[in-house]
Amino acid sequence: MSSDLSTSANSPLDSAPLSFEQKLANYADLIVQVGAGLTDEGPNAGQRVLVQSPVETAPLARAVVDAAYRAGASFVDVRWDDDAVVYSRFAHAPEGSFETISKWRVDAELEVAQSGGSVIAIRATDPGLLGSVDPARVTAHQRALANYRRPYSQIQMSNRLNWNLVSAPVPAWARLMFPELNETDAVAAQWDAIFAATRADQPDPVGAWKAHLALLKTRRDLLTGRQYGALHFTGGGTDLTVGLAEHHIWGGGSALTQPGPGKGGLEFTANIPTEEVWTAPHRERVDGVVVSTKPLSYNGTLISGIRIEFAQGRIVNASADQGEATLRQMIDTDEGSHRLGEVALVPNSSPISRSGLFFYNTLYDENAASHIAIGAAYKFNVQGGVEMTSEQFLALGGNESLTHVDWMIGSAEINVDGVGKDGSHEAVMRAGEFVI
Repeated sequence: MSSDLSTSANSPLDSAPLSFEQKLANYADLIVQVGAGLTDEGPNAGQRVLVQSPVETAPLARAVVDAAYRAGASFVDVRWDDDAVVYSRFAHAPEGSFETISKWRVDAELEVAQSGGSVIAIRATDPGLLGSVDPARVTAHQRALANYRRPYSQIQMSNRLNWNLVSAPVPAWARLMFPELNETDAVAAQWDAIFAATRADQPDPVGAWKAHLALLKTRRDLLTGRQYGALHFTGGGTDLTVGLAEHHIWGGGSALTQPGPGKGGLEFTANIPTEEVWTAPHRERVDGVVVSTKPLSYNGTLISGIRIEFAQGRIVNASADQGEATLRQMIDTDEGSHRLGEVALVPNSSPISRSGLFFYNTLYDENAASHIAIGAAYKFNVQGGVEMTSEQFLALGGNESLTHVDWMIGSAEINVDGVGKDGSHEAVMRAGEFVI
C-alpha cells in the first residue's frame, strides 16, 4: 500500500491559484462538512453548534458560523478565548486560587452535547505562553478543569457527538514557526502551511478529503483484521513493546457517532488535518524505552528530549532535556496518566512531515510522526467498548484518566513490527513507512 496519503484527483495546477478568501471559505466548509459532518438532511439535520475560538482567530470563527448555518445548523453560538487573559491569571493570581474554574464554559459544552448538538474547537495559542510561570499552577488548574469536564469528555471520547478540532494562525505562534519573517509575513506563511496541510488550497477540497479518508479506512481495516497482540517499535534509541487491548479496533479518518444524546450514525472527522491510524494499547502490557522524535508543546510549555521507560504498562522513569518538571507533573495527573491510552502510526512521508515544518502544535505535529498518548483511551477503540462499564473496559486493557496527551516517537529511523499472539513478528513499517 502506498504510504503517500495526499493523493487527490484534482491538482492545484488544474486551475488558477485560489485567493486567500477562497481558501478561507474552503477551510470553513471542510470544518463544517467533513469535520463536524453537519447536514441539512435526515435525522441529524438542524443541529445546534458551539464554536470555541480564540479572539485572534475571529475571521475563521465567523466563516465557520456562516458555513454551519448554510449546512443546516439551527443555532450556532461562539465561546471566545484569549491568551492574554489566560497568562494574566497564571502570572498574577494568588496561590491557592488555581483550582477555581469557570464552570459555565464547561457547562456550555455539556449542554450542547446533551442536546444532540456538535462542538467545533479552534485551538490556537502561543506555544510558549506559560513557559515562565510555575507549572504547578497550571497543573492544579488542569486537574480541576479535567475533573469537572469529565461528563463531557466521556461523551466526546465515546463518539456520542460529532466534534471537530482545528487550528488557525495567531501572531506569537506564527513568529515561533517562522522566526526569520516579520509578524505579517509569518502569519501569511502559517496560513499557507495550514491551508496546505488541510487541503483547503485545492480546487475541490471536499473531494480530496473523501479520497484521503477512503485510504485511511483501508489501512485501519487491514490493521484491525490482523489483531496483533502487540506492536514493537525499534530505532533511534527506542525499543518499546506496546501490547494492544483485547478485541481492539483501529480508528483513522472519519467515524460514525454512536447512539447517545444525538441520533447516531453521523459521519464526522474529529481532527483536520489527520494522517494517522490509531488504537488502544493494553494498559498493563507496555514495556521498554521510548524516546521522543519531536518536541511537545503542552499547556504553554515546550518539552523536548523526552525519554520514558515502561514496565508492565506503567511509567517507571521519565526525563526530558527541556520542560522536565512539566512532563513529570503531567504524568502525575492521576494513576491513568502513568499509562498509555493511544498508539498511532503515521508514515514519515505524510504531507506534514514532507513539509519539513515543526508546528509546535500537537494537532499538526502528531500527523508528521507515529506517536503515543499517555492517559485516557477511546472506548470506541475496543469492540463494544462504548457500552461497557469502566470495570469491563479496564479488564480488556483500556485505560481511564483525566488527561490524554499525544507525543511523537516516529521518524525515518523507526521500524514497527506487529507481534502475533503466538509471538511471531510481521513487518508493519520500515524506516518510517508502511510495508503492509
